[in-house]
Amino acid sequence: MPPAFPERAAWGTASSLRAWQQQALEAYFGTNGEGPGPRDFLTVATPGAGKTTFALRLARELLERRIIAAITVVCPTEHLKRQWAESAARVGIKIDPEFQNAQGRVGKDFHGVAVTYATVAARPALHRNRTEARKTLIIFDEVHHAGDGLSWGDAVREAFEPATRRLALSGTPFRTDINPIPFVQYEEGPDGIRRSRADYTYGYGPALADGVVRPVIFLAYSGEMRWRTRAGDELAATLGEPLTQDQTAQAWRAALDPKGNWIKQVLAAADRRLTELRRAIPDAGGLVIASDHESARAYAKMLREVCGQGATVVLSDDPTASKKIKQFGESEDRWMVAVRMVSEGVDIPRLAVGVYATSTSTPLFFAQAIGRFVRARKRGETASVFLPSVPTLMGHANEMETERDHVLDRPVREDGLDDELLAEANRQQDNPDVGEELPFETVEASATFDRVLYDGGEFGMQAQPGSAEEEEFLGIPGLLEPEQVTALLRKRQAEQIANERKRKTGDPREDRTAAEDIAALRKELNGLVGAWNHRTGKPHGVIHTELRQSCGGPPIAQASADDVRKRIAKIREWAAKRR
Repeated sequence: MPPAFPERAAWGTASSLRAWQQQALEAYFGTNGEGPGPRDFLTVATPGAGKTTFALRLARELLERRIIAAITVVCPTEHLKRQWAESAARVGIKIDPEFQNAQGRVGKDFHGVAVTYATVAARPALHRNRTEARKTLIIFDEVHHAGDGLSWGDAVREAFEPATRRLALSGTPFRTDINPIPFVQYEEGPDGIRRSRADYTYGYGPALADGVVRPVIFLAYSGEMRWRTRAGDELAATLGEPLTQDQTAQAWRAALDPKGNWIKQVLAAADRRLTELRRAIPDAGGLVIASDHESARAYAKMLREVCGQGATVVLSDDPTASKKIKQFGESEDRWMVAVRMVSEGVDIPRLAVGVYATSTSTPLFFAQAIGRFVRARKRGETASVFLPSVPTLMGHANEMETERDHVLDRPVREDGLDDELLAEANRQQDNPDVGEELPFETVEASATFDRVLYDGGEFGMQAQPGSAEEEEFLGIPGLLEPEQVTALLRKRQAEQIANERKRKTGDPREDRTAAEDIAALRKELNGLVGAWNHRTGKPHGVIHTELRQSCGGPPIAQASADDVRKRIAKIREWAAKRR
């Protein structure tokens, strides 16, 4: 069966299945469809591929075969409970999303309930009794949350160990800790490390090839940051250049600070991109993912100034958050600003532009956040996500198609110190709901368009916001096939390079001395070398040596402006060719 598009398989209601969903059912019941099916089954499918549709089709089949008589859906958030209930109702399954532990029993009109992992952890014995009373299918939505703490994992095991069937779903099954996820199988590899084993996997790469999800264009912005420490010292750094971990963190925070111009300029660029997409996708919407409540409100105010329309603000402690998300999803409003609430599982298919304005940088959160923009409704739609030029985020963007498993074990160093765990222990944890004092005061923050990341390649050269060079990339049409996007990006990069060469070989610029010109070129080259170091793992010195060998000329300290330009063009060529 070929991949089905929304007119054949509407969200949560499919009578016709996409090819991967049919294959997953065959993996469960056997190719003849007559097998009893396993007790535990882990399905890993990229966000936007249709995990809800698959799960409800499987649940319907198990009900009709009388293998089960009840269903319990376990979700990370309150909003997702209601979303599951609405989807289930469309296929004739009645799920109660308002069930609370105090009720004890489920109404006779319902096939089952939707609860959160926190609700289960509060009274696992109650849910065990419910599970034992009837033959029950447990659907774990984003199952990695069952490992959010040892106590949660223990509660999930206690509550659902007696279940007749357990279906685990995840778009991002990996975790940064080593807490085992209940009812997930782990296999030891040749390196002695145990990793999670999925029964069926459908990654972003295959989904993109099938047209089930949208391709994502990442637009990265660097810029000059200046801030003042508590001691009164004034520091400066360029976002995107090689920096220490502390310098990167502080420059990043300065960029996201509503008091600076970086976030204002990026929001304005994102709104121009949204305007372009709405030419082909009239109801396209944008989402800004913020770090905290204060910033979210400030960003919403900026968006009103930029586009003349108010933005929907969704905060994690807002009791009306679910209602706001639903209303925004059904409207044609331009922008939503959210803190955490729209990072995972929430389905708003019209979202096509995102601004990653949060300091959270774990691969799990990043994948969940980008998953909000990839759901395809018709062929040719693209999504655009604006990012700070931070090496960690650039790495995540370049690894969109990488499939990961949950690693249960980590190699232990002989001295007993694990660098990754030590760094995690010392790292300041994000707490978006707490207004913590910043370790600095932002003095100045300005944005510079850095580059575009797409399909493992990097395109474009640095440009000022509002410039013709930036507009070349913001104006990419909203309806293009993936290969057309690649061809257009290559064409526009070639034009930029050609224009730059013409400018450089013409009359000397009157507003910059030769020394200033070569200093700027060296700064640009060092930034590109830093990005290449993150992507390849090669030391900076090795990269500089390879560039010199490829392009000729003396070491970077003695290199002329033309020498540096050749190396800049060469490293961009490497990035464009690399997949």
